Amino acid sequence: MALGAHMSVLGGVSRGLERALSINIDAVQIFTKNNNRWFESPLKPEEVENFKRRAAKFERRHLISHAAYLINLAAPDEEVHARSLDALYDELFRAEALSLSWVVLHPGSHVGKGEEWGIKRVITSLSQVLERAKGFHVGILLETTAGQGSNLGYSFKQLGLMRRKVAQPKRVGICVDTCHIFAAGYDLRNLKSYKACMEELDKVIGLGHVHALHLNDSAKPLGSRVDRHAHIGDGEIGLEGFAFFMNDQRLAHLPMVLETPKGPDMKEDVENLNRLRALIGAVNVQV
Repeated sequence: MALGAHMSVLGGVSRGLERALSINIDAVQIFTKNNNRWFESPLKPEEVENFKRRAAKFERRHLISHAAYLINLAAPDEEVHARSLDALYDELFRAEALSLSWVVLHPGSHVGKGEEWGIKRVITSLSQVLERAKGFHVGILLETTAGQGSNLGYSFKQLGLMRRKVAQPKRVGICVDTCHIFAAGYDLRNLKSYKACMEELDKVIGLGHVHALHLNDSAKPLGSRVDRHAHIGDGEIGLEGFAFFMNDQRLAHLPMVLETPKGPDMKEDVENLNRLRALIGAVNVQV
């Protein structure tokens, strides 16, 4: 089981892996640039080399990045949309240079144009960027969202449609965020509802297309459509909900990454990971 966390890259991308190794985790998510900027200077060759040297201690499929939050592939504004296409290509270019497996991406927001319009816009946009990045090994993971505002991707149906209709579907997968799907209305708090959620996920998208998990408790109630992360067991999902994920053998090969609040010493990550590890063997998830 590959448990890990999103790591700060303050001081350089290789510092993210250095921090990860210091707390003995097996999966890492990073930003390859400032997540609140459209673009940054290219990665320096020496920094790429330092990153790859440390990355040798991890499985490639357990190293992922998260795209900048500014990117909106469904943006109606043409200038924002054009910038988003270029910025996503840049994210892929940087991830490819680091030999990462996937770039996690929020699908986008239709900003009042309607969900059907927005989904079509996302599909077209993904196809364009993937064609531009032809030959890259890194792929894109569409992340489940809480559905806040006009955000797309809050239902498995929407995400499944996006993935199936994109021009190169083999290069697109799904990242499931526990906080987001709970806030979107998928109950995870008891075994019956957890199984129903996973059955729908498998039927509509296919578990084989899920390549990463974000393990976050939810500070807001079921179906609230509000994205607020909480520490494991301290939110509305609770420890039992995470026990199902930790004991579902269909998910055991996936990178499972925390995105919970923390300080520079990462003690919160250590505490959350210990809570998760303590859940292994706590329940029997039969499928």
